[in-house]
Amino acid sequence: MQKQCPECGDKIVGRIDKKFCSDACRNAFNNNINKDHKNLIRNTNNRLRKNYRILEELNPEQKTKSSRAKLIEKGFDFNYITSIYTTKAGTIYYFVYDQGYLPLEGDYYALVKREN
Repeated sequence: MQKQCPECGDKIVGRIDKKFCSDACRNAFNNNINKDHKNLIRNTNNRLRKNYRILEELNPEQKTKSSRAKLIEKGFDFNYITSIYTTKAGTIYYFVYDQGYLPLEGDYYALVKREN
């Protein structure tokens, strides 16, 4: 009995446990399975990635200060974070992975990098 490629329908030649006729068909099949049916996940990940790059660019020394205007000018979106850390004193840090910020007075932010 001849096996058929689930992507293109061609016959499969080779090993008995082979599932696809070529790497191209295997990749196309898996890409179709794994693609986002909604753009929500992709868009959210893109915004988080952009926020991360902005924080990383503005905070090369692991601890610095920046204005809200500078963050917004670079395209930072304050609606997208990955976690919130509250200290024992009640100070709230907002993080995008290991890059974080702490709101200060006068529309300034302390930018920090979390230690592993």
